Amino acid sequence: MSRLDLRLGLSLLLLAPACGDDGGSAAAGDTGGQDGGSLGAGQGGAQDFGQFKQILEQGEIPGPETLDDVGFFNEHKIDLPAATCAGDVCLHGLYGEMGNMISGSNCITVLIGLNTAIDVKKLERPPLNLALVIDSSGSMEGEPMQYVREGLLRMVDALDPSDRITLVDFDSSATVKVEYITGSDPALVQAIDELVADGGTNLYDGLRTGFELMAAHADPGRQNRVVFLSDGVATEGITNDAKILAMARGYSEQGYGLTTIGVGADFDVALMRTLSEQGSGAFYFLEDPAAVQEVFVEEVTAFLVPLAEDVTITADIVDNYILRAVRGTKLSTVEGNHGAIEIPNLQLAHRETVDDHEDGRRGGGGAILLELLPRNGQPRVADVGELKLRYRHPVDKQYIEEVAPIRTTVDPSEIDPEQGTFDNPSSEKGFVMLNIYVGFDMAATRAAQGDLLGALNILDSLDGAVDGWLVDHPDFDIEDDLKYIRMFADNLVAAGATQDPDMPNPAPLPEPWPED
Repeated sequence: MSRLDLRLGLSLLLLAPACGDDGGSAAAGDTGGQDGGSLGAGQGGAQDFGQFKQILEQGEIPGPETLDDVGFFNEHKIDLPAATCAGDVCLHGLYGEMGNMISGSNCITVLIGLNTAIDVKKLERPPLNLALVIDSSGSMEGEPMQYVREGLLRMVDALDPSDRITLVDFDSSATVKVEYITGSDPALVQAIDELVADGGTNLYDGLRTGFELMAAHADPGRQNRVVFLSDGVATEGITNDAKILAMARGYSEQGYGLTTIGVGADFDVALMRTLSEQGSGAFYFLEDPAAVQEVFVEEVTAFLVPLAEDVTITADIVDNYILRAVRGTKLSTVEGNHGAIEIPNLQLAHRETVDDHEDGRRGGGGAILLELLPRNGQPRVADVGELKLRYRHPVDKQYIEEVAPIRTTVDPSEIDPEQGTFDNPSSEKGFVMLNIYVGFDMAATRAAQGDLLGALNILDSLDGAVDGWLVDHPDFDIEDDLKYIRMFADNLVAAGATQDPDMPNPAPLPEPWPED
């Protein structure tokens, strides 16, 4: 498996939070959160938090549209219990409850984890039919193109002899550099070395050409996918986003995958994100061009190893609770207390430990959020519901099912508001991640509405709670989140968020999960 052995990591994290304002939480659980060497998986779709962070680093205030829940949770690594199920993908439902980190009202969470006991060295990856479509317009001149070449050359080392690669570059028009050749063919390395930046940006022609060539060699026994990289917006040819999306949608509907990589700060974020979502691939916002090397060597290689296909996850919640919504995935429905989630495919994530972040935090896993509330007039119960997983094996195409209960490990009547109760450290970190994401979203929304002070109050409350949690739970991911919480607050103060001297007490904090 070449480089895959070095970097594959653990967790697809699916967080199901149930947060209201009816009281406190319970005593901390002490069961382990170690995953015992099991590998986890991540879902396709938008998986990058770079745009939000870059705006903060520039001293500006991000809008809520720059915050992606799938991308945020993908930058967190959580260990899961050992994968001991009979199938290739194991399902875990881990309960947690504590006062939320913004207003303090009660919050119930269920961490749903997916991992596998598969030995990656023995994993049979289908051969690739991969079309690499690279923006070679004039704006890519210099370091961006240099990093792209280096990343592509490093990726060549990870290819198997049966893989086939097509390379297309585009500026004012598309040029086919090589078509459907092996990674060991000297022509591929030569074509990569000869990539030169010049001309305009004809996104449509480049992407269409990549899809056409990939489709011409499509084989059900291969992974048929396009990887599309650009640092700009369409300036030549067909420049209408709707027409570009419609063209790509036709190929996506035939089952062909698409991953998009945006480099720098000037590319069409909305277009690249939407392209990836409808193509069941990943979207990367790379504020630093050097990160291209990471994506090509690690992320692009990892997602090409399918763990499961045609994945569905359902959650059935008992009537004592209310299922309000599903977040953190692109395809989901809620009908009453039944939630249904569809994921086109799962791939192995590459971060092995929390401290495995030399090239950035990407590749920790993914997350799906189910919002629940206790139902008024109903008693709290230990058996909260049931989760079901169904997926197709990528090799033999057989469907496999897995079931996991959602239940508390503590009698609900014994809940302690101060300490919190969690099945293990996995669900506790998931709780913190959820609260930070919601705090970012609330602050960004209020700032966009002109309420800078309201946004600042939310972040200040979150800062204190997260900082206090880290005293007893050192964690690189959460420490890095806290850095951006404080950066966001500093930017708000610089923009004029100050407390009115005639109002010595700040306004009451809003409820993150108000009761309906």
